[in-house]
Amino acid sequence: MSWFEITLIGLVAGTMGTGIGGILAFLFAKPSHKVLGIMLGISAGIMLSIVFMELLQKAAGNSFLHTVAGLLLGILAFVFLDNYFPHSHYVSEEVAGGVYVKKGVLIATGIALHNFPEGIAIGAGFASSIGMGITLALLIAVHNIPEGIAVAFPLYIGGMGRVKSFAITLMAGLPMGIGAFLGALSGHISLSFLSLSLGFAAGAMLYIVCDELIPDVYRLTSAHIAILGITAGILTGMVMVYYL
Repeated sequence: MSWFEITLIGLVAGTMGTGIGGILAFLFAKPSHKVLGIMLGISAGIMLSIVFMELLQKAAGNSFLHTVAGLLLGILAFVFLDNYFPHSHYVSEEVAGGVYVKKGVLIATGIALHNFPEGIAIGAGFASSIGMGITLALLIAVHNIPEGIAVAFPLYIGGMGRVKSFAITLMAGLPMGIGAFLGALSGHISLSFLSLSLGFAAGAMLYIVCDELIPDVYRLTSAHIAILGITAGILTGMVMVYYL
């Protein structure tokens, strides 16, 4: 698969997830917490399966040390981003007009910065195999749906029109395409660099799952439903890894 195609898929994954979230924000104002919780739980479980059964396994097969280094770099990259450019999936309903818009723009900025290393994960996945790249792109697109809601909802209820709110929501997903290009490029340099890239992708996804998705699932729904959703996701991920 060409770098152009991988970049295009990264752009589609980034804008599709946030775009769907934006549309949901316009149609339903705020979707059910239970529905979001189940969706994020399944997504988290699938990501865990992909990380441990495919990404790390393929990366370590080439170079264990580069895999560990990439894993740590992926985690540290997101620790840095969260410390200096924090973002939230949730918006307080006690804030008025102009502050809503400001909050939406800040959330969009934070999500755009987070989407860049997620794009690298997609590109590195494609450098390993087409199946892995497509799987990662779909998972990250699903992960971006609540982020799209988090951007569009405050902008829209703050008085910004639907078209402008939707445009800003889509723009938050654009850096994923740039990241996908760089991830694919780096993965083709050497097997050691591919291990580093896949390790980075695994670290990035682990951070997303442990720091964002799982805590969000437990905030949105009950513990039992959260466990069922995550378990269903893990089993789904195992099937995907086996058959793709």
